[in-house]
Amino acid sequence: MWHLTSILKPSWMIIFSLHAIGYKLVMLGDETWIKLFPTLFYRQDGVSSFYVKDTVEVDFNVSRHLEFELDAKDWDALILHYLGLDHVGHTGGRRSVLMTKKLKEMDDVIRRIHTASMSLQDSPDRTLLVVVSDHGMTEGGNHGGSSYEETDSLALFIGHSVESSYCSPYDQKEALQVDLAPTLALLFGIPIPKNNIGILLPELVNSLTDDQKLRSLELNSWQIVRLLQEQLPAICFEHCINPNDGWGIGMLPESTEEKLCHLLSKAYASHQSPRLHRDSDFKSVEAVGHFGTAVDAYYGFLRYASEWLSHRATDKPLYLLVSAISLMIVSCFSLAGIISCLFRGNSSSQVEQHSELHLDKHWHLDEVFVLMGMLLYVISLGSSSFVEEEQYTWHFLTSSLYLIFLFKTVQSMLKESNSTVLRKSEAKIFHRNNYSFLTSYKFGPGQRDGYKLYTVLVVLVSGRIIRAWHQGGVNWVHILDISKILAQADPYIIKCLQIISVLVVVVLYAVSLMLLRTRKVHVIGLWFSHLFCGLLVVLHIWESQLNTSVLINHSTTSIAQIFYAIASMSIVLTILVSPWVSPIHSEEAEPTSSSSSNPEKTVHLHGINYSVFLTGITYTMFWCLLQLLLQQAINAIPLLLILLQIISSVIHFSREKPLHRQWVQVVAMQLLGLTGHFGLGNTNSLASIDVAGAFVGISSYSTVLSGLLMFISTYGSPLLLYLGMVVYISVKDNDDISAPQLFKWSSILNKMIALPCLVPLLINSIALTSYTIVLLLMRNHLFVWSVFSPKYLYVCAATVCTYAGVLIIAMTAVYTCAVFSFRTRSYRNKSM
Repeated sequence: MWHLTSILKPSWMIIFSLHAIGYKLVMLGDETWIKLFPTLFYRQDGVSSFYVKDTVEVDFNVSRHLEFELDAKDWDALILHYLGLDHVGHTGGRRSVLMTKKLKEMDDVIRRIHTASMSLQDSPDRTLLVVVSDHGMTEGGNHGGSSYEETDSLALFIGHSVESSYCSPYDQKEALQVDLAPTLALLFGIPIPKNNIGILLPELVNSLTDDQKLRSLELNSWQIVRLLQEQLPAICFEHCINPNDGWGIGMLPESTEEKLCHLLSKAYASHQSPRLHRDSDFKSVEAVGHFGTAVDAYYGFLRYASEWLSHRATDKPLYLLVSAISLMIVSCFSLAGIISCLFRGNSSSQVEQHSELHLDKHWHLDEVFVLMGMLLYVISLGSSSFVEEEQYTWHFLTSSLYLIFLFKTVQSMLKESNSTVLRKSEAKIFHRNNYSFLTSYKFGPGQRDGYKLYTVLVVLVSGRIIRAWHQGGVNWVHILDISKILAQADPYIIKCLQIISVLVVVVLYAVSLMLLRTRKVHVIGLWFSHLFCGLLVVLHIWESQLNTSVLINHSTTSIAQIFYAIASMSIVLTILVSPWVSPIHSEEAEPTSSSSSNPEKTVHLHGINYSVFLTGITYTMFWCLLQLLLQQAINAIPLLLILLQIISSVIHFSREKPLHRQWVQVVAMQLLGLTGHFGLGNTNSLASIDVAGAFVGISSYSTVLSGLLMFISTYGSPLLLYLGMVVYISVKDNDDISAPQLFKWSSILNKMIALPCLVPLLINSIALTSYTIVLLLMRNHLFVWSVFSPKYLYVCAATVCTYAGVLIIAMTAVYTCAVFSFRTRSYRNKSM
């Protein structure tokens, strides 16, 4: 039995070669084979490989043909690709209750094939049964990373002069998957696939004579030499095997080219040694010794050349990469310049309004920390260990920044305790000019100070629990954390936590709607819609618990589909209708008499804030229910804590006297989204992607729908942050807009969405540009494929997530302001 390291999969070109020499091929299983080779198979029956919820039919459709094919005499090669074991891992992990049953099913299939091959009347010793797996799996059942559990897979060879009839689990050898292609090609007597860099497996050629074995190694070597010639055109390897050209066997090689030539010359010389061919039957002791020397020399060359070629795969045209990076750097600095201009403009308007924060031109501690934190993050991208354990970077930056917020809040409370009169007058001015839903209730001085402090504490405590929930990352995945403890507990405990999370989300949405102080039909309808969707999620959780042994549950699929329909309609109707039914004037904050002569100034921002707040809170709460439906059951509590962090931050930043500049607030909220992303168990390894969530509510595989659900599930926390940012722009301090000279729709949009949209774009641009440079510098690094390349895929996906989130924020604000602009003109015309 062999252990295969899944670095590169065997070349598929061997199928073409078998077909070219007249072999009749039969293919049963994964339809990917049929899509790649639609005309090569004599018989075929494919099954979908992507619908991971199916663990029964996907294998039954293969095994149902087994009896017929084993009795048939009209094929030369039978390919069976079973998918059920992989699907069990994706849906339930390697310790799933279905895993043992599925493994026994595969054992029975192998037993049936082996028994049938042994009963063949015509040369059963010429039949070879090859059992291979293309990858392993993590504890969660996923794969795609570089850990030992994912790259360690099985290769079992039965028959065809394989020496040992007993396979001990402790007697294992190691090979690479690319070694299968040259071995099978030489056994079948067909050319080795032209781009293969594998090495012949010696234990599988025992049926060959010594002369044939050496000839096979020679062919394998010339295959590698041809690839080397393409990479090193200045070297003529034909001269390496000619002793008259100065490449002596005993010379000491200095460069890689010289070493390759030296090893090849040594192997060829040992093969062509007259002493080796003195006895044509290779039976003498001396000949056996020289035969072993020749074999060792060939394998010495093959191993060194194969490893060297595998590292050359990262060489790309440098000038193209540098040109692309230059454009990215220019765009990054351009975006930074735009934000700087906007920030200076906002600061000037705040100075005119005598804002204490913006009158201070000095850098504050939180601002310096954000800039230094981003610099440290960029530097950390050059370390493979920091990339693998990136969650610690974001946990540190987020908790440290909110500790600074806590310090500034306490400092502000101490100052305000000495200026009660001034605080009361500011509160009256604030209430008159900038009505906010989160500050609409009357708080006493102590209560106001209390909620400012409590919001920061909620963020810090929740962040500590989230960090302890999934603590592993890539290298420390075996560290005990809360999720592992709960995974070993009674499943009903996890389901209860899920249901509690759903109920809390429903209650929070009801409380948020109460802040609007309205009983309009559309608001009541939204509440009932959200409540019904919450009940559907609870029902889905309950049905999943009752049917753990049946992974294709049509009732849960129907429940999820109903949820998708109701949630989608509720959100779309809220977006479209909310600006039209929201009040233009604020009953709680009427304009002062001094401004009544200005018709535009009489239009208060309350209506815009009302509409955006209702839309944003609807986005956020329905998104939380969707995540509770798609995420793993163990992630229900972390998701609820992320929601509490966002709500607490919005409340803290909505205070009448902000302690932090707006760009710092936006960065802080984005840090919450990034920390939550890793707090839900995500890492920079592709193996942490939850494939099972991509099939909730889908009865058959769909590339678009499954891909969309997988993206939504993977980036649930960052997208939740952007949806929460819509609530943030509806409650933040916009008192300077109330001035007559600034009350323009362009000014409103600038104040609402300029920094909340551009700051996330800048942060993402810095991360994307920096990591592209890092990837260019690390293109020859040992971990370029296992660490840096998967991280770059995540960075690109995060870019899509950022643009999607920013688009939602911008489109919501633009549509709302456009509707209110139309309604304002209509109202003014009627008044005149």
